[in-house]
Amino acid sequence: MLYHKTFLHKTSDTWVVFIHGAGGSNVVWFKQLREFKKQFNVLLVDLRGHGKSKKEYTKAEIYKFDEIALDVIHTMDHLKIKKAHFVGISLGCIVIRAMDKLAPGRAESIILGGAVIQFNSRMKALVSTAKLLQSILPYMWLYKINAWILIPYKKDVASRNLFIREAIRLGEREFKKWLRMSAEIKDQLQDYLKQEASAPVLYLMGDRDHMFLPMVSNLVKKHFNSKLEVIRNSGHVCNLDQPEVFNERTIQFIKSISG
Repeated sequence: MLYHKTFLHKTSDTWVVFIHGAGGSNVVWFKQLREFKKQFNVLLVDLRGHGKSKKEYTKAEIYKFDEIALDVIHTMDHLKIKKAHFVGISLGCIVIRAMDKLAPGRAESIILGGAVIQFNSRMKALVSTAKLLQSILPYMWLYKINAWILIPYKKDVASRNLFIREAIRLGEREFKKWLRMSAEIKDQLQDYLKQEASAPVLYLMGDRDHMFLPMVSNLVKKHFNSKLEVIRNSGHVCNLDQPEVFNERTIQFIKSISG
Protein backbone atom coordinates (compact mmCIF):
# COMPACT_ATOMS: atom_id res chain seq x y z
CA MET A 1 0.00 0.00 0.00
CA LEU A 2 1.25 3.45 -0.90
CA TYR A 3 1.93 5.93 1.84
CA HIS A 4 -0.96 8.36 1.72
CA LYS A 5 -2.67 11.19 3.57
CA THR A 6 -6.35 12.07 3.44
CA PHE A 7 -7.99 15.35 4.38
CA LEU A 8 -11.75 15.01 4.81
CA HIS A 9 -14.15 17.85 4.19
CA LYS A 10 -17.18 18.18 6.48
CA THR A 11 -19.76 18.52 3.70
CA SER A 12 -18.21 17.91 0.27
CA ASP A 13 -18.43 14.54 -1.50
CA THR A 14 -15.85 15.59 -4.11
CA TRP A 15 -12.37 14.05 -4.01
CA VAL A 16 -9.18 15.50 -5.48
CA VAL A 17 -6.20 13.15 -5.88
CA PHE A 18 -2.75 14.70 -6.35
CA ILE A 19 0.01 12.79 -8.21
CA HIS A 20 3.59 14.07 -7.98
CA GLY A 21 6.31 13.55 -10.60
CA ALA A 22 9.43 11.39 -10.71
CA GLY A 23 11.84 12.28 -7.94
CA GLY A 24 9.21 14.10 -5.91
CA SER A 25 6.76 13.22 -3.14
CA ASN A 26 3.46 14.54 -1.80
CA VAL A 27 5.51 17.47 -0.42
CA VAL A 28 5.43 19.16 -3.86
CA TRP A 29 1.74 19.97 -3.27
CA PHE A 30 2.28 21.99 -0.09
CA LYS A 31 1.21 25.19 -1.88
CA GLN A 32 -2.06 23.56 -2.97
CA LEU A 33 -3.17 21.74 0.15
CA ARG A 34 -4.53 24.66 2.18
CA GLU A 35 -6.83 25.93 -0.56
CA PHE A 36 -8.05 22.55 -1.78
CA LYS A 37 -8.91 21.06 1.59
CA LYS A 38 -11.14 24.09 2.26
CA GLN A 39 -13.45 22.92 -0.51
CA PHE A 40 -12.81 19.24 -1.26
CA ASN A 41 -11.72 15.93 0.18
CA VAL A 42 -8.02 15.53 -0.66
CA LEU A 43 -5.83 12.47 -1.18
CA LEU A 44 -2.04 12.83 -1.31
CA VAL A 45 0.16 9.83 -2.17
CA ASP A 46 3.85 9.03 -2.44
CA LEU A 47 4.40 6.93 -5.56
CA ARG A 48 6.33 3.68 -5.23
CA GLY A 49 9.97 4.23 -4.39
CA HIS A 50 9.28 7.84 -3.40
CA GLY A 51 8.89 9.62 -0.08
CA LYS A 52 7.50 7.37 2.64
CA SER A 53 6.46 4.70 0.13
CA LYS A 54 10.14 3.98 -0.49
CA LYS A 55 10.43 1.22 2.13
CA GLU A 56 7.59 -0.80 0.62
CA TYR A 57 8.84 -0.95 -2.95
CA THR A 58 12.64 -0.97 -2.96
CA LYS A 59 12.80 -4.76 -3.57
CA ALA A 60 11.20 -4.60 -7.03
CA GLU A 61 13.87 -4.58 -9.73
CA ILE A 62 11.74 -3.29 -12.61
CA TYR A 63 8.88 -0.79 -12.56
CA LYS A 64 6.08 -0.49 -15.11
CA PHE A 65 3.87 2.56 -15.45
CA ASP A 66 0.73 0.44 -15.35
CA GLU A 67 1.88 -1.02 -12.02
CA ILE A 68 2.55 2.45 -10.63
CA ALA A 69 -0.91 3.55 -11.78
CA LEU A 70 -2.50 0.48 -10.18
CA ASP A 71 -0.81 1.36 -6.88
CA VAL A 72 -2.84 4.58 -6.81
CA ILE A 73 -6.04 2.87 -7.96
CA HIS A 74 -5.67 0.24 -5.21
CA THR A 75 -5.14 3.00 -2.65
CA MET A 76 -8.35 4.66 -3.83
CA ASP A 77 -10.15 1.31 -3.60
CA HIS A 78 -8.84 0.81 -0.06
CA LEU A 79 -10.24 4.22 0.88
CA LYS A 80 -13.50 3.53 -1.01
CA ILE A 81 -12.97 6.51 -3.33
CA LYS A 82 -14.95 5.59 -6.44
CA LYS A 83 -14.31 8.74 -8.49
CA ALA A 84 -12.06 11.76 -8.17
CA HIS A 85 -10.55 14.71 -9.94
CA PHE A 86 -6.90 13.87 -10.72
CA VAL A 87 -4.23 16.58 -10.55
CA GLY A 88 -0.70 15.77 -11.73
CA ILE A 89 2.61 17.51 -12.33
CA SER A 90 5.38 16.58 -14.80
CA LEU A 91 5.78 12.77 -15.09
CA GLY A 92 2.89 12.38 -12.67
CA CYS A 93 0.73 13.29 -15.65
CA ILE A 94 1.74 10.02 -17.34
CA VAL A 95 0.72 8.10 -14.22
CA ILE A 96 -2.70 9.76 -14.39
CA ARG A 97 -3.15 8.90 -18.05
CA ALA A 98 -2.17 5.29 -17.24
CA MET A 99 -4.76 5.28 -14.43
CA ASP A 100 -7.40 6.55 -16.86
CA LYS A 101 -6.49 3.84 -19.36
CA LEU A 102 -6.71 1.07 -16.76
CA ALA A 103 -9.80 2.38 -14.97
CA PRO A 104 -11.77 4.62 -17.34
CA GLY A 105 -14.53 6.46 -15.56
CA ARG A 106 -12.71 6.85 -12.25
CA ALA A 107 -11.61 10.36 -13.27
CA GLU A 108 -14.23 13.11 -13.09
CA SER A 109 -11.70 15.49 -14.58
CA ILE A 110 -7.96 15.55 -15.23
CA ILE A 111 -5.67 18.52 -14.61
CA LEU A 112 -2.14 18.13 -15.97
CA GLY A 113 0.46 20.69 -14.91
CA GLY A 114 3.82 20.88 -16.68
CA ALA A 115 2.57 17.93 -18.69
CA VAL A 116 5.00 15.52 -20.34
CA ILE A 117 3.15 14.31 -23.43
CA GLN A 118 5.91 13.57 -25.93
CA PHE A 119 9.67 13.11 -26.16
CA ASN A 120 11.08 15.63 -28.62
CA SER A 121 14.63 15.40 -29.94
CA ARG A 122 16.07 17.30 -26.96
CA MET A 123 14.30 15.07 -24.45
CA LYS A 124 15.42 11.92 -26.27
CA ALA A 125 19.01 13.19 -26.27
CA LEU A 126 18.77 13.98 -22.54
CA VAL A 127 17.51 10.49 -21.67
CA SER A 128 20.07 8.78 -23.92
CA THR A 129 22.90 10.79 -22.37
CA ALA A 130 21.70 9.97 -18.85
CA LYS A 131 21.61 6.26 -19.66
CA LEU A 132 25.10 6.42 -21.16
CA LEU A 133 26.59 8.27 -18.20
CA GLN A 134 24.73 6.61 -15.32
CA SER A 135 27.56 4.13 -14.69
CA ILE A 136 30.18 6.90 -14.75
CA LEU A 137 28.68 9.95 -13.04
CA PRO A 138 26.97 10.10 -9.64
CA TYR A 139 23.21 9.97 -10.16
CA MET A 140 22.72 13.36 -8.50
CA TRP A 141 24.91 15.00 -11.11
CA LEU A 142 22.62 13.57 -13.77
CA TYR A 143 19.53 14.69 -11.91
CA LYS A 144 20.88 18.21 -11.39
CA ILE A 145 21.70 18.47 -15.09
CA ASN A 146 18.16 17.32 -15.87
CA ALA A 147 16.75 19.89 -13.44
CA TRP A 148 18.77 22.70 -15.02
CA ILE A 149 17.59 21.74 -18.51
CA LEU A 150 13.92 21.50 -17.51
CA ILE A 151 14.01 24.51 -15.17
CA PRO A 152 16.79 26.77 -16.49
CA TYR A 153 15.63 30.24 -15.44
CA LYS A 154 16.84 32.17 -12.38
CA LYS A 155 13.25 33.14 -11.59
CA ASP A 156 12.42 29.45 -11.02
CA VAL A 157 15.35 28.67 -8.73
CA ALA A 158 13.12 27.78 -5.74
CA SER A 159 11.25 25.17 -7.79
CA ARG A 160 14.51 23.76 -9.13
CA ASN A 161 16.01 23.47 -5.65
CA LEU A 162 12.95 21.64 -4.33
CA PHE A 163 13.11 19.37 -7.37
CA ILE A 164 16.71 18.50 -6.49
CA ARG A 165 16.11 18.11 -2.73
CA GLU A 166 13.36 15.57 -3.35
CA ALA A 167 15.63 13.67 -5.77
CA ILE A 168 18.27 13.32 -3.07
CA ARG A 169 15.68 11.56 -0.93
CA LEU A 170 14.79 9.29 -3.86
CA GLY A 171 18.23 7.66 -3.90
CA GLU A 172 20.35 6.17 -6.67
CA ARG A 173 18.64 2.78 -6.87
CA GLU A 174 15.18 4.26 -7.36
CA PHE A 175 16.47 6.88 -9.81
CA LYS A 176 17.88 4.17 -12.04
CA LYS A 177 14.63 2.17 -11.91
CA TRP A 178 12.69 5.17 -13.20
CA LEU A 179 15.37 5.93 -15.79
CA ARG A 180 14.99 2.39 -17.16
CA MET A 181 11.32 3.11 -17.82
CA SER A 182 12.14 5.75 -20.45
CA ALA A 183 11.51 3.37 -23.37
CA GLU A 184 8.13 2.45 -21.92
CA ILE A 185 7.33 6.13 -21.40
CA LYS A 186 7.82 6.81 -25.11
CA ASP A 187 5.43 3.98 -26.03
CA GLN A 188 2.84 5.14 -23.49
CA LEU A 189 3.00 8.70 -24.76
CA GLN A 190 2.40 7.61 -28.35
CA ASP A 191 -0.83 5.94 -27.21
CA TYR A 192 -1.94 9.03 -25.31
CA LEU A 193 -1.32 11.27 -28.32
CA LYS A 194 -3.75 9.15 -30.34
CA GLN A 195 -6.38 8.42 -27.69
CA GLU A 196 -8.26 11.03 -25.70
CA ALA A 197 -8.82 10.69 -21.97
CA SER A 198 -12.17 9.48 -20.66
CA ALA A 199 -12.72 12.75 -18.77
CA PRO A 200 -12.28 16.46 -19.59
CA VAL A 201 -8.63 17.53 -19.45
CA LEU A 202 -7.14 20.88 -18.49
CA TYR A 203 -3.47 21.45 -19.30
CA LEU A 204 -1.79 24.10 -17.14
CA MET A 205 1.59 25.05 -18.56
CA GLY A 206 4.08 27.73 -17.60
CA ASP A 207 5.01 30.19 -20.33
CA ARG A 208 8.68 29.39 -19.64
CA ASP A 209 8.19 25.61 -19.98
CA HIS A 210 10.28 25.62 -23.15
CA MET A 211 10.56 21.83 -23.35
CA PHE A 212 6.90 20.81 -23.27
CA LEU A 213 4.62 23.83 -23.88
CA PRO A 214 4.94 23.77 -27.71
CA MET A 215 3.98 20.08 -27.81
CA VAL A 216 0.95 20.57 -25.56
CA SER A 217 -0.16 23.52 -27.69
CA ASN A 218 -0.18 21.28 -30.74
CA LEU A 219 -1.94 18.43 -28.96
CA VAL A 220 -4.96 20.39 -27.72
CA LYS A 221 -5.69 21.40 -31.31
CA LYS A 222 -6.28 17.71 -32.11
CA HIS A 223 -8.13 16.60 -28.96
CA PHE A 224 -11.75 17.70 -28.52
CA ASN A 225 -11.86 16.94 -24.79
CA SER A 226 -8.84 19.04 -23.79
CA LYS A 227 -7.99 22.67 -23.28
CA LEU A 228 -4.81 24.58 -22.48
CA GLU A 229 -4.25 27.53 -20.17
CA VAL A 230 -0.81 29.13 -20.05
CA ILE A 231 0.37 30.54 -16.72
CA ARG A 232 2.51 33.64 -17.06
CA ASN A 233 5.85 34.02 -15.28
CA SER A 234 6.09 30.29 -14.65
CA GLY A 235 8.35 27.42 -15.63
CA HIS A 236 7.87 23.66 -15.78
CA VAL A 237 6.74 23.24 -12.14
CA CYS A 238 3.90 25.73 -12.44
CA ASN A 239 2.13 24.63 -9.25
CA LEU A 240 5.11 25.96 -7.28
CA ASP A 241 6.05 28.93 -9.46
CA GLN A 242 2.57 30.48 -9.51
CA PRO A 243 0.52 28.57 -6.92
CA GLU A 244 -2.28 31.14 -6.61
CA VAL A 245 -2.98 31.03 -10.35
CA PHE A 246 -2.59 27.25 -10.51
CA ASN A 247 -5.00 26.78 -7.59
CA GLU A 248 -7.57 29.24 -8.89
CA ARG A 249 -7.72 27.74 -12.38
CA THR A 250 -7.73 24.16 -11.14
CA ILE A 251 -10.50 24.75 -8.61
CA GLN A 252 -12.53 26.66 -11.19
CA PHE A 253 -12.19 23.78 -13.66
CA ILE A 254 -13.16 21.17 -11.06
CA LYS A 255 -16.25 23.16 -10.08
CA SER A 256 -17.26 23.59 -13.72
CA ILE A 257 -17.24 19.79 -14.08
CA SER A 258 -18.81 18.98 -10.72
CA GLY A 259 -21.61 21.45 -11.29
